[in-house]
Parts: sequence; structure tokens; C-alpha cells
Amino acid sequence: MFIMYLLVGLSLTMLALGGCQATQSSQPTHENAPTIANKKQVKKTTAILAEKTFKSGDNAYLEVNHNKSTLDVRQWQTERIKYGALDGLNRTTTNTAFLSKETLGRSNTRHRQTWQPTGWHNQPVMIDGQRVFPESRGHLIAYAISFNFNRDGVFQKGELGSSNNPKNLATQTVFSNQRTMQIFEDQVRQALTQNKKVIYQVTTVFRGDELMPRGYWVQAISTDKKLNFNAYVWNVQPKMQFDYATGRGHYDGSMAVVDQYAGNPYQN
Repeated sequence: MFIMYLLVGLSLTMLALGGCQATQSSQPTHENAPTIANKKQVKKTTAILAEKTFKSGDNAYLEVNHNKSTLDVRQWQTERIKYGALDGLNRTTTNTAFLSKETLGRSNTRHRQTWQPTGWHNQPVMIDGQRVFPESRGHLIAYAISFNFNRDGVFQKGELGSSNNPKNLATQTVFSNQRTMQIFEDQVRQALTQNKKVIYQVTTVFRGDELMPRGYWVQAISTDKKLNFNAYVWNVQPKMQFDYATGRGHYDGSMAVVDQYAGNPYQN
């Protein structure tokens, strides 16, 4: 009954996400989602999100559960990252990070990435007379907040951020990676610089056996609960259409996405 209620009762409202200042007249819509208590419920919510389809002109993300995280702050005990196992198609799943100021680093220390996630093609496209690479290797847990963890997610001083980990990389559009995800990653980094402890979870959302995610379900909460968000980031790119089954894309001048990114105060 609860899932039926979700499917029928998903409401679209015009409430702004805290910290999103760029488009006050174009606010994210809302999705109700079940409380995360176990993997079964995560799977159900992911399936609901996977059936949603982006339409040209939509906002770059949806709010989930009225922008309220369903993570349990009592689970934060020590710094660690729980990397979800790749699924049967070699796709990323759910990563959950338990973060503190100790896990902050700078992006300019990143090594070259060579892993090719599912759906990866990296083919250039001509857009407005410019040669553009519309795809990127997107981190689920951002590089700059994943320092001092080894490859297995165990806290270990001196380690650089998660850079070339197959469990933490998926094929993501440059727009989704560098614009929309930044809205949420910036909030996490700001909380960490204020010496808060944060639980941050990212789930890649695939439809069926498709190889490129339709979107990224992101949520976070700090132990003082002042940081609290829950959203679904569309994996889309202005003026591009993608075949999510393969990850290949082509130019489409009619494709529009409302950019809700206000700018990055952390230029690192």
C-alpha cells in the first residue's frame, strides 16, 4: 500500500532547496520516498526513480521526501566509506560515506582516471560550433571529500581521494557532474569545513539493464541535523540526447535543462 501511495501521490511543489540561489523562480519538484531502513527499501525507491523520465525544460533535479534525508545520524561512529558492490552488469550501486573534516582534500591532487564505467564512450560532439566532450567519469562520493581512505573505504591517514575506483565511478554528463551534483557536494564540504560530521549517500539509478544511469539519488545529514537534503539529480546535458541503454549521445538543439547551480565557493 505504501509503494502504491508513492506512485499515486507523488507531489510536485515549488519549494526551494536550501543553498540553491540561482533559480528562485524555477524550483525543484518533490518526490516522496520511503525511509531508508534496509537495502530492500533502497531498491524500491531506486526503482520508482528509475521509471521517471526527464522532459526538456525540466529542472536539473527533483527533491525527494520533501528534501529531508532518511539517513540515521546514529550510524555515524567513525570515518569510513561503504562502497556498494558492482552489480551483475558491472554497474555501480550505492555508496555511503561517513565523513568529517579529516576527509577533506583538494581536487588538484587527482591522478589520471583510466577506468571505463558502463556506458562510457567519451565521443566529442559539435555544439554551437565547439567540439565538446559531454560525458565524464562521475564520482559517486566526490574526490575532494574522500581523502584519507584506502581503496576499501577504511580510514587511513595519508591516502589521496577516491580517484580510479570502479565502485565509485559511473558515466555522467559533464553538466550533471560539474553543475548539478556540485549543489549538493558543496553543501557537504561546507558542513565538513565547519567541523561537522556528515553521512552522505549516493545511489546510481539505472532503468532495467541500461548501462548509463538515468540519474543520481543523493542525500546527506550532519550529526547536528543542520545539513539535511534528499534529491534526485538527472543525468542530462543541455543540447544533448542520450541512449541510456548504451551511453551514446547525439546533438539535440531543443534539449533544455534548468540550471540551478549558484556557483562554487570551493575552486579547488
